[in-house]
Amino acid sequence: MTVDHRYQYLDCLRDVLGTVVYPFQYLIHFPTYTKDWLDQNIAGRSALLRENARLREKQIFLNAQLQKLTTLEAENRRLRSLLESAVNSTDRMLIAELLAVDFDPYRHHILLNRGRRHNVYVGQPVIDQNGIIGQIIHVGPFTSTAILITDINHALPIRINRTGVRTLALGTGNFQELKLLHVPNNEDVKVGDLLVTSGLGGRFPRGYPVGVVTKSEPSSPFANIIAKPLAQLDRIREVLLLGSIPRGEEEITPKLVPAIVPPAGGRP
Repeated sequence: MTVDHRYQYLDCLRDVLGTVVYPFQYLIHFPTYTKDWLDQNIAGRSALLRENARLREKQIFLNAQLQKLTTLEAENRRLRSLLESAVNSTDRMLIAELLAVDFDPYRHHILLNRGRRHNVYVGQPVIDQNGIIGQIIHVGPFTSTAILITDINHALPIRINRTGVRTLALGTGNFQELKLLHVPNNEDVKVGDLLVTSGLGGRFPRGYPVGVVTKSEPSSPFANIIAKPLAQLDRIREVLLLGSIPRGEEEITPKLVPAIVPPAGGRP
């Protein structure tokens, strides 16, 4: 032992013996190593699976919240547009939401969530951020029904903004079309002319946009003039009711604009 300690003569023998003994040491400790490895990997995999499931649930929740925020943002933009469309108007305003739509292709009626309790009255004009939509034809305690300007039983007094020509815009049963009645062939009407309310009849305020001319052709006995409404009548979500009467004041119930029956040959 002294010689080995001082002169290290047995190092080579010790190395040989260590090499021979190492496999036996490894085999003895192999079950312990295997157990530790399995515990670490199985526990780590379980933790990863739990973390993955938690993150997936969180992603689904956040996606649902994002959809809701997107919807609220779009609704906020629509409401801002509605309010901004009447910034310079002195008329009283009331925002209403769409509850139901009449699915008759020629009967363009919508149900709104405002009624007599909110001072809504028959004949009240209805607009959106782009222009005239229609008017109220029936009022209940909490809801009301509006007829759109494209209904075949609705006629709207309008004038051509560029020339001042006054006429009637008749609904055709098509959300994208209005027909201008009784315009002589020699009148100056061009595609792109803006149509606005004339204020005649005392129903609709003067100067609100209605549509633009998309077709103007000579015909017999009057010109064949078609206009496209500016309001997106087939995508209505919220509307503005003009001229709401405060409680305590006398409610005025004007008559409906009568349906216009054109002369023979004046309408397809």
